[in-house]
Amino acid sequence: MQTRNWLRALLAAALAAMLVVAPAGCAKKAADNGGKAQQQAAFPVTLTDDAGREVTIAKKPERIVSLAPANTEIVYALGALDRVVGVTTFDDYPPEVSSIAKVGDFMNPNMEAIAAAKPDLVLATGGVQADTIAKLEDAGAVVLAVDPQSLDGVYKAIEMVGKAIGEPAKAAEVVQGMKDELETIQSAIEEAPVRCFIEIAQEPLYTAGPGTFINDLIDQAGGENVVTQEGYVGYSLEQLLKDDPDVYLATKGSMSDPADIDKRPGYSALSAVKAKRVFVLDDNLVSRPGPRCIQGIRQIAEALHPDAF
Repeated sequence: MQTRNWLRALLAAALAAMLVVAPAGCAKKAADNGGKAQQQAAFPVTLTDDAGREVTIAKKPERIVSLAPANTEIVYALGALDRVVGVTTFDDYPPEVSSIAKVGDFMNPNMEAIAAAKPDLVLATGGVQADTIAKLEDAGAVVLAVDPQSLDGVYKAIEMVGKAIGEPAKAAEVVQGMKDELETIQSAIEEAPVRCFIEIAQEPLYTAGPGTFINDLIDQAGGENVVTQEGYVGYSLEQLLKDDPDVYLATKGSMSDPADIDKRPGYSALSAVKAKRVFVLDDNLVSRPGPRCIQGIRQIAEALHPDAF
């Protein structure tokens, strides 16, 4: 999947985000709606983004360029996809993004294409896009860095983007919906955390340890990652056999295909393989720090605690 390219970039870096009808009730509802409209029109607004930068947005953005698939999914969840005028070639959700102009890929956004889109707000990310942010700022663009590293960070990112584009009430609604779904998932899990390993690349074997977004999703889903090294790290078969996880999770994409894991030399000795507890996750749901990551947590939880669902 296209998200694999995003992970490839991270790995490369390691190797070198109603019921009331009485008149009084109607009056209250009208007042509430009026207050919501005023809240959404509260511009200019100054925000501190995920890069620690203070960004002032003068007026409600009507032309938004998104430089990361997760950012696009956030804007979509906030009901503002119709204001997006540029996305990367990695964007594939929702399907409607196929008709939006492309402004380069995640690693190398095209500055000329971004300028041609005439955005009044650019939603970038951190890390590999640091230079892009600097160039866009030099060119006079308003840029917001959205780079959550945990589920809590995703909640905050959605709220930040909501304020940035004039949809704070919708952002609060989306976040609450995610929290409600997480509570439903976690309330179904009564067993102790299940020891697991997640493969994000096969040759060489790469995984995600503490401090990564994927690791946080595993924790939220009632898992105990056998990997103790921080970040996205290379892993030897020897270490994997020593750790011997009870469940083997993997993302399928251009960098790995766990379907034939039992045929890999040495892997048949793993307890997870013997017990046929190898599960393929939807790459986009567990790799993109956006609203759909709750679905990713559910996938992980169902793999770790099948009897609970």
